[in-house]
Amino acid sequence: MTETVSRVPVRIPSRTGEDGLRVTDAALRKIAQFLVPEGQDKVLRIGVKPGGCSGLSYAMYIDDEVTKTDTTIERDGIRIAVDQHSLPYLKGTTLDYQDGLMESGFTFDNPNASSSCGCGNSFN
Repeated sequence: MTETVSRVPVRIPSRTGEDGLRVTDAALRKIAQFLVPEGQDKVLRIGVKPGGCSGLSYAMYIDDEVTKTDTTIERDGIRIAVDQHSLPYLKGTTLDYQDGLMESGFTFDNPNASSSCGCGNSFN
């Protein structure tokens, strides 16, 4: 079975209409592995929170609810939500998933980060 991979990432637009968070097909495939067993009423929540060695850290978790103020997208049954507080910090960011021998996991390529820690989980 051959899988078709789109070169255009899913985009979560910001409330101002500017480019928001982009999610690659590789990341969507990995997210599906977590969400599908949880059930169709689940959503992946992506955000930022205070903490980490650089000031802010990325947060990703499975959630039961979407609020009125969340920005959401859905593709192939996968729902992703970003809260209004986090979206400005994620503007222009690409969420990807790498599966390699040396490094595996989700990565955030954030053009707004003035600095980040060595592990890539926090930024300033």
